[in-house]
Amino acid sequence: MAERYGGKYSPGGASGPAKTAGATAARRTKAGFRANLLFVAPFPLVIKAFFSEPIVLGQYLGAWAILMLAAWLTREGLKAEEAYEARKIAKRPAIPRKGFGSLLTGAGLGLAGLAGFGMPDAAIFALFGAGLHFFAFGPDPMRDKGATGIDQMQSDRVARAVDEAEKHLSGMTEAIKRAREPQLERRVESFQATARQMFRSVENDPRDLVAARRYLGVYLLGAKDATVKFADLYAQSRNAEARADYLALLDDLEQSFAQRTEKLLLDDKSGLDIEIEVLRERLAREGVRHTD
Repeated sequence: MAERYGGKYSPGGASGPAKTAGATAARRTKAGFRANLLFVAPFPLVIKAFFSEPIVLGQYLGAWAILMLAAWLTREGLKAEEAYEARKIAKRPAIPRKGFGSLLTGAGLGLAGLAGFGMPDAAIFALFGAGLHFFAFGPDPMRDKGATGIDQMQSDRVARAVDEAEKHLSGMTEAIKRAREPQLERRVESFQATARQMFRSVENDPRDLVAARRYLGVYLLGAKDATVKFADLYAQSRNAEARADYLALLDDLEQSFAQRTEKLLLDDKSGLDIEIEVLRERLAREGVRHTD
């Protein structure tokens, strides 16, 4: 069952930075130092290329390009895996990016080995490069993830709805960057954390999807569109009134999402209480007494 949200903008919430129960927003992303290092490591090949004859130069530059593509795929694969792990109901990534990253890492190192040493060394570089990459970053998620006791059709509906909602949040993130103001970016992140609490509630109990569908669809689409228009205007004019109106909109949205999520959680508890009472009545009829 989902955990209750509590934060600055929720009813009765304390002032200060918004927080969520069991929140993981502050955890370090997987697509961090190790993934970024993959973009730096191939650059010695570029330097070596320009001190080589033309054919070898082309091989080194080709190896560099392949390794850069492998690094990008690996980073995107780590992001996809992180999103998959954060959700209770999720589809496996459509493209095994980390797997392709391993293969391309082997291919890039093999080509670099061919340029500098020869075929036997190239084969060793390719094999060990692919193997070490796979060992370091692991496989991609290979199966869909659904909540226990929920049929596949319900899981698919929830996964599609949350995927669409996440696209709206990503659109907000990309748009607000154009305003070039970190405080606004943090404010959008705070609203997104509140919205994701609703996502988790729906994933925990797909019956909540009916009550939350308008929030996951219409309201988030409107929030994204408003963010796009505001960011474009604010980037040009730095209009203080538009900024205040946008922040007020985020306050209203965050409060609305928090209240709806709280109501979903209370409804879930009411449903649980009813199920417990029915079970107790059945046990009583069968001669099993319950003592508090």
